[in-house]
Amino acid sequence: MARRFPEGFLWGAATSAYQVEGAWDADGKGPGIWDLFCRRHGAIENGDSGEIACDHYHRWREDVELIAALALNAYRFSVSWPRVIPNGTGAVNRVGLDFYDRLVDALLEHGVRPLVTLYHWDLPQALQERGGWASADAPGWFADYAGEVARRLGDRVTDWATINEPEVVAFAGHVRGVHAPGVRDWAVALQAAHSLLLGHGLAASAIRAAEAGARVGIVLNLSPCHPASSDERDVAAARRADGYLNRWFLDPLHGRGYPADMVETYGKLLDESCAAELAGWKGGVDFLGVNYYTRRLVRASDATPLRLADVKVPAAQDT
Repeated sequence: MARRFPEGFLWGAATSAYQVEGAWDADGKGPGIWDLFCRRHGAIENGDSGEIACDHYHRWREDVELIAALALNAYRFSVSWPRVIPNGTGAVNRVGLDFYDRLVDALLEHGVRPLVTLYHWDLPQALQERGGWASADAPGWFADYAGEVARRLGDRVTDWATINEPEVVAFAGHVRGVHAPGVRDWAVALQAAHSLLLGHGLAASAIRAAEAGARVGIVLNLSPCHPASSDERDVAAARRADGYLNRWFLDPLHGRGYPADMVETYGKLLDESCAAELAGWKGGVDFLGVNYYTRRLVRASDATPLRLADVKVPAAQDT
């Protein structure tokens, strides 16, 4: 008997704003952290950037036609925070928000279900200059932005992902420095990861306040972490890698707080108030998005006292 996908299964495609929109300074859009990061000498291979990209901002009608021609019934896209609120907080750029309004209408006209991601890595540069995701104010900034978008699109959009891959945002962007904003500081990265989790929770509440029937989730990049050998050092290293990549985000989102073994591993790098702040906290997810790329094979290293070098942040990881 032939196997069939269940009724209601969605076949879709996904993009992110910076990777497809282009029009990096059009119609009042403010600069984002990737606009500046891509201009750093040697930061991006060949000096490439998303300033033009696929020019989706101008060619969105054609792109929707292509989505429909592929017989897709779902499309996940992200909203550019600096296009909607150029300074990150304060005045809303109505022209920028109009773009997403038209896009949602066009998708629905073609029978395509819109799934909105609110943050796919493009923080307004103005907020980075105020501390970025490492700022204690960042969760509130994000919630205010989420509320603005949900109030505009919530009458037609039901499915919302708050943040795409907080591990990549926090650690690729703030430990290895291979992603924007290009910081290399473990303590800053852990504070950013904490703010991302809190920001998710506040944004989820803001979305639900704007749309009672909203389904809100978050998208994590998850990988099974296997030891390279049966050596107990490799087994312990794989456990740390799993804690760094998977459990650091999964456990708090499901009400378990930060994993105790990783709190011990990070030690003084982690502000002691962070673990206490998440005690009893739940992420309130209606769904969990999983971006799966590969498993990770882990070998122990003595490169640092904390052996954080066991965990390698990918130089290029994307969706």
